[in-house]
Amino acid sequence: MVALTEKTQKRLTIQIADIACDTTTIRSLDWDRDRFDIEFGLQNGTTYNSFLIRGEKIALVDTSHEKFRHLYLDAVKGLIDFSEIDYLIISHTEPDHSGLVKDVLKLAPDITVVGSKVAIQFLENLVHTPFKRQIVKNGDKLDLGNGHELEFVIAPNLHWPDTIFTFDHKTKTLYTCDAFGLHYCSDATFDENLEAISPDYKYYYECLMAPNARSVLSALKRMGELEHIDMIATGHGPLLLHNVDELTTRYRTWSQTQTKAETTVAVFYVSEYGASDRLAASLANGISKTGVAVEMIDLSGNPDLQELRELVSRVAGIVVGMTPATNDPNIQGALGTILGSAKEKQAIGIFETGGGNDEPTYPLLNKFRALGLHVAFPVIEIRETPTENIYKLCEEAGTDLAQWVTRDKSIKQMKALGADLDKALGRISGGLYIITAKKSDVQSAMLASWVSQASFKPLGFSVAVAKDRAIESLMQVGDKFVLNVLEEANYQGLMKHFLKRFAPGADRFEGVRTQPSQNGAPILADALAYMECEVASRLDAGDHWIVYCTVYAGRVSKPEGLTAVHHRKVGNHY
Repeated sequence: MVALTEKTQKRLTIQIADIACDTTTIRSLDWDRDRFDIEFGLQNGTTYNSFLIRGEKIALVDTSHEKFRHLYLDAVKGLIDFSEIDYLIISHTEPDHSGLVKDVLKLAPDITVVGSKVAIQFLENLVHTPFKRQIVKNGDKLDLGNGHELEFVIAPNLHWPDTIFTFDHKTKTLYTCDAFGLHYCSDATFDENLEAISPDYKYYYECLMAPNARSVLSALKRMGELEHIDMIATGHGPLLLHNVDELTTRYRTWSQTQTKAETTVAVFYVSEYGASDRLAASLANGISKTGVAVEMIDLSGNPDLQELRELVSRVAGIVVGMTPATNDPNIQGALGTILGSAKEKQAIGIFETGGGNDEPTYPLLNKFRALGLHVAFPVIEIRETPTENIYKLCEEAGTDLAQWVTRDKSIKQMKALGADLDKALGRISGGLYIITAKKSDVQSAMLASWVSQASFKPLGFSVAVAKDRAIESLMQVGDKFVLNVLEEANYQGLMKHFLKRFAPGADRFEGVRTQPSQNGAPILADALAYMECEVASRLDAGDHWIVYCTVYAGRVSKPEGLTAVHHRKVGNHY
């Protein structure tokens, strides 16, 4: 095992280990990465795993993130001359795995790139240089010699549309890229500590795989047609060797539960254009935060029209990413099928894909409206490269749509408790606070009353945050925010402002006097006191997160003031 260290503010190391016969992993360990996109906070960093398989011919499976350029390329050069590598297998083209493909092609111009048809198309736009390619379909095989016969399994939408798995029949190893992975960085190459990795394994599934539960089940079915799998070589985190059956069974159980959910929303997009993949994923994340199931369908994958009709007919909501102007009959046919299968009282939302020449959105929206569908959020228009604010807007729009389709269920749940218990629970009082947070250019706020001091050393408190709150994605472990304490004699204006429903992407601080804190989050000028805080841990509490935070700065503006107190009449809704 060899470790290479780069002198940067963030710890980046390389781990090299032999994992099976003629098989070596080159793991790029990103110890301090604290977030994937704006939505997904990471507690334990992550890894980007690459693999070298040596038969009579040699294959490299995936590369690494571009931040590891020198570390990774030097590590591979220490194992083999790039000119000796015959094949570069692309599991999918997401930049954290294919970020160094262009570099590999420069070092090995005769290498043959192996991938799905969609992956090869994506790479053409990524590397802008001719390269040898081999497009593979489900069941295709590539013989490296010495028993290393590779069989390919098409696994679209896990979690990119171009994903393939690769199975080495000699070592019984399945290379799955994102699927079955987790964002967990440690020196452990394998999954021997199941208890330690389980929380991150589930969180990863919920963030990245749950919106594609049906695709997960399809992939599991295809995996069942292979010989027994001894090891799953994932693209992130430890490789699965000791708990393969247990962890694949968890995927099956979670996905079956997801596909049987009472309420489902379908998100349609075209992966070939702009930032459509990430925009669609942000919308899906906003939907799934409410407990509503999501099915993401890439229309560029030529979906079966009968399956589209069946899906549209049973979902409660539809989200459509408008494609750039195209004469592709398959995409146009799919859009026509969606429109023809939509029905009254479904929710509809439309977003542009960011391709720069998107089809007009409002004519299509008007057609859905004429059918009696409810417009859940204004059309999301993309006029430039999407920013983090745009992705956050998409997340909030998805949440708005999901809350609308579950409104009847929510009302029913409000009436579920017995009257006496409901009233008794409501007698638990709390203070009134405004939580304000900022991450990059994204900022948010919420009214909170479930706040309680939790520790002296360190100084800390806990706050309950509903999973479908917009601010939730800015309160991941390591995130910083401000807790503003409202004053009993002067709270109604601020409470009224922050209680109102904001449109997706709206500025929650418009008309409110603020000043910046040391951590960047706004301090409310009319607050009685404020504390600057950092999220230390989170506990899953059903429909809320219990967020434990440490406090490192604060001030009282009115020493004689009293904290506003909130008294509720009932205890099963706000």
